[in-house]
Amino acid sequence: MFPEPAINEDLPKHFIEIYLRPGDFYWGGETTRIQTLLGSCIALTFWHPELKQGGMCHFMLPGDGPRSASATEKNSGRYGTEAMALFFERIRRLGTRPSEYVIKMFGGGNMFSGVANARDAMIGDSNIAFARRFLDEHELKIANEDVGGSVHRKLFFDIWSGHVWLKRTAAENLSVPRPGRSA
Repeated sequence: MFPEPAINEDLPKHFIEIYLRPGDFYWGGETTRIQTLLGSCIALTFWHPELKQGGMCHFMLPGDGPRSASATEKNSGRYGTEAMALFFERIRRLGTRPSEYVIKMFGGGNMFSGVANARDAMIGDSNIAFARRFLDEHELKIANEDVGGSVHRKLFFDIWSGHVWLKRTAAENLSVPRPGRSA
């Protein structure tokens, strides 16, 4: 587990905080902190140590989106291939190479252990396998990861330092209302 985000250590005087929802992607500079909450989804962070530029995706499902999806839906980052295309487009615009980035991977938890449909129960594992395979096919190395298990992960990515802070919460400790019951 990673420590909590620093209170004053290397914190810029002014910075923006961006919250990613499932399917979101964000790229920022050295005054940006990106955060998200993960279950079975995957978050990848790319950070360029010299330029202090980087981004995070929060993809929901492995592979490509449905063939019938509109152009806007295909560029949303909901699917792994779409999210990676968004990273590669930003990297291309900066005139850098993907191998210059520090890449970290998080998420892929088993959030559906009580689900009878085995396919739904394996979404986290499928997301992890997709991300590893995609990065391997592009000869990109994962510098650090925290994946699998049955925990939710709250992430904070400080682009000014490249640090990713992680807090885990066991799925059974979350209060999730069930149909017919209030939280």
